[in-house]
Amino acid sequence: MLNQLAPLPVLAVALQACSTQPELLNSERIEKTFGSYGIEILESNDAVRRSNLYSLEDGDRVCRTYAVVQFLEHDTGYTDQVHEEVVSGGSIGATFKSYGWQIFKQTLHVGSITIPDSGTNVAQLMQLAPPRRLAMHVYRLLLEKDGQSVEYARIIEVHHPEYLDEAALRELFDVSESTFLSQDQVSALVSLVTDLQNN
Repeated sequence: MLNQLAPLPVLAVALQACSTQPELLNSERIEKTFGSYGIEILESNDAVRRSNLYSLEDGDRVCRTYAVVQFLEHDTGYTDQVHEEVVSGGSIGATFKSYGWQIFKQTLHVGSITIPDSGTNVAQLMQLAPPRRLAMHVYRLLLEKDGQSVEYARIIEVHHPEYLDEAALRELFDVSESTFLSQDQVSALVSLVTDLQNN
């Protein structure tokens, strides 16, 4: 897991920095766009979860978002029950929303990642011929309920080009210079996607 929960004043500032919640969760947007939605957990442990957020096309799963989630440690019991459902395979946003949590995304980076022409299952999951350049969104997932604010995870999402590109991401999410990541930080996050592609 990543560092422990940020102090509440820091979270309050982060929540204020977020615009309003996106109208739709990623799972809801995929279903609305393609007519179906499912999630396949590719790897999950206490620190990291990789998942394939897909729609069905002629009965086949087509990855619309390849997500790498870095869970953060927290020292409260506010999210324990929901977290267990997430680790067991539940969709993060939909599961927390069903328990009455408000979901906020603080964007850290919007850019692109090149999927190489060998040694990758991301392109296979998306049914694309590599190499391909795909839009990438990195954000902090913040939760709020009954006056409690929790920084739950850092999430890296790579999107199918028929689903979201960089321009669409910039329309959906505020990209504040105050939260920009350095090139070294971006490279480290990209490696979380590329290093795990063969697993």
